[in-house]
Amino acid sequence: MTIRPRRSVLYMPGSNTRAMEKAKTLPIDAVILDLEDSVAPDAKAEARKLVGEAVTAGGYGRREVFVRVNGLDTPWFADDLEAAIACAPDVILVPKISTPQELLQIGQRLLDRKADPRIRIWAMIETPLAIFDIRALAAVAADPETRLGGFVMGTNDLAKETRVRLVPGRAPMTGWLANCVLAAHAYGIDVVDGVYNALADLDGFRRECEEGRDLGFDGKTLIHPNQVEPCNAVFSPSVDEVALARKMIAAFDLPENRGKGVVQIDGRMVERLHAEMARRTVAIAEAIGMG
Repeated sequence: MTIRPRRSVLYMPGSNTRAMEKAKTLPIDAVILDLEDSVAPDAKAEARKLVGEAVTAGGYGRREVFVRVNGLDTPWFADDLEAAIACAPDVILVPKISTPQELLQIGQRLLDRKADPRIRIWAMIETPLAIFDIRALAAVAADPETRLGGFVMGTNDLAKETRVRLVPGRAPMTGWLANCVLAAHAYGIDVVDGVYNALADLDGFRRECEEGRDLGFDGKTLIHPNQVEPCNAVFSPSVDEVALARKMIAAFDLPENRGKGVVQIDGRMVERLHAEMARRTVAIAEAIGMG
């Protein structure tokens, strides 16, 4: 089982070459080189050039490289998309996606431009319409030409658009977040949680990471390097979880158990579905170097 971990996904401003260089040294699973919110309108063109150079130069190692372009309804989208296609990051992240038709349109543009087939498209989920239509958006992944690989939650924009308050625990939007996780995983794509704004509140950040992990998110987007270590810790399986997972796999791999749906391990009845979950746990552990 090949799994790409996406525990920690850090935004870096595309106008800041030092920040983009620093990302090469951080223990993150992915970096988002941003052309949208963190770049002022009069700096968009220069940031586009800098991001293209950074992606082309490489040096990010195993880290997955995202380029976040500006939205479809902005004057910068077409040029951003062309630049992203030219430098061929792992992922082009498109903000404010609300309808399946938008994803189909982007997929067609990449097809027309003969974009590198390894490039994936991820959609930011940050509008009320996207929440209403989340299953249809996720279903687009069934068409390989759309290249849809995942969702990134834009919780700040969701709060802005709905006037929901971002309170500890995020109870007002937990149902929305859970629906997005369900939709993504129903169609085999990953989904990462939104950012946590209070940089000095690492206890609150860790709690929100734990809430996101328990909801089923694959990781979390970050806005500062000091959030990386606690995020990785929360979204990584523990040593005990990995040991138990290996024990489950070994039990079901025994010749006498290969045809069984349930086995007993340490006095506990374990179903085959638990062994499949265990294989993912072990795959994540191996991918992040836990052995």
